[in-house]
Amino acid sequence: MIQQETILKVADNSGAKTVKCIKVLGGFKKRYASLGDIIVISVQQLRNKSKSTSKVLKGSVFRALVVGTKKRYKTRDGLVLSLSENTAVLINKQGNPVGTRILGPIPKILKKKKFMKFVSLSSGLI
Repeated sequence: MIQQETILKVADNSGAKTVKCIKVLGGFKKRYASLGDIIVISVQQLRNKSKSTSKVLKGSVFRALVVGTKKRYKTRDGLVLSLSENTAVLINKQGNPVGTRILGPIPKILKKKKFMKFVSLSSGLI
């Protein structure tokens, strides 16, 4: 579960390393975000190698798709999915990814929630 002030790692090659959640989108007074939810983030740290060629700047505000949480997620067929860290992928206002690759696998629930662009960019599904 992601809420305001949560620090997340970035799972794409946009140039950001860590981000902080500013707001959870998706309803009036929605408090927590889980897998497949959209949040508003602020960039906290940049990757060392890509500071000169980064697509983002420190302190800039973007939207992000949550692709991994520490909180356990139980599917209908009985699988329990929990990851070691909270991760997100940066997206722009139109919903397209900022980076060109997603590092690591992403959960199958994103395929059901109609995020096929992100499934095709990732290395695999969990």
